[in-house]
Amino acid sequence: MPRDLADVLHHFLPELEVDGQSSPATEDARATAAALDPDEAPATPSEVAPSRRVEATPSEAAIGGARDRSDACTTRFPLPILGLPIGEHDVVRAALTWNLAIETARLGASAIVVAPDSSPNSPLWPEPGIGPLGSELVLVPARNLDDLYRAATDLARNRSRASKHGGIVFVRIPPPWLADGPMPTNPIRWLLLLAPSNRRDLDEAYELAKTLHSANPGVEVGVTIHGVEAVAEARSAFEYLSRISQEQLGIVLISYGLLVDDLHVYRAIAAQRPIGLAHPQAPATRALMDVARLLHEDARSRTLG
Repeated sequence: MPRDLADVLHHFLPELEVDGQSSPATEDARATAAALDPDEAPATPSEVAPSRRVEATPSEAAIGGARDRSDACTTRFPLPILGLPIGEHDVVRAALTWNLAIETARLGASAIVVAPDSSPNSPLWPEPGIGPLGSELVLVPARNLDDLYRAATDLARNRSRASKHGGIVFVRIPPPWLADGPMPTNPIRWLLLLAPSNRRDLDEAYELAKTLHSANPGVEVGVTIHGVEAVAEARSAFEYLSRISQEQLGIVLISYGLLVDDLHVYRAIAAQRPIGLAHPQAPATRALMDVARLLHEDARSRTLG
């Protein structure tokens, strides 16, 4: 399991091109980026080229020794439940979550997005039901975190029977529900924070991590830095968030890579179309595919052994 952004950057290294051809310095640039030298990171999202792929396997080498997790942090359900704090008007995070589910389905896995139906006219989601590539959106009548968790676990059990390649239940959590105080048994133990790289949003992500840790000291918190234009920008943002979380809370954040800043993201949101289907060659699509693969690898490790 990736524990640091440096462990997953090989998914996101750029190809440098000159007049449409790879420059003689491409290999040097790869080595420099792999060494996390911010001076040589790509300057714009247009420089992000197709990512290197890794094949998800159940071996400990592929999942980074994730079998060593304590029982308190390992899901008991065939499809692991991943919580994502998303506000009522947070269209970008909701769109990224929905697109991560679609890319997870592209891997042949089950991918279900579960969200409370408290805002039926919310612009966050498309129509509920089966979506692109077999992904699924389910709105449930939940009014608190416990209700939401029960609905998600029911779906995790039911959908796992038809899943041959594992999968993930992505659960949208209204952030105020996390501040309602400790739960008797903290329901959602694996969470993903989608955090922009600016300091204000990183501090907000830290406060969320603090709230989650207070409710359940055994919670696992992952981070994907989104809206970045360079590897060095994502590296710096994750290092800042990771450092203060470890120093102040004693928790180690999990890195699930980065999502590049790309106009195709906003165009796809405006058109209400999946990014990967509307713009299959866009840098944003390739980044979404790689983040989905990282999440899927980790999800598989939670149901093995």
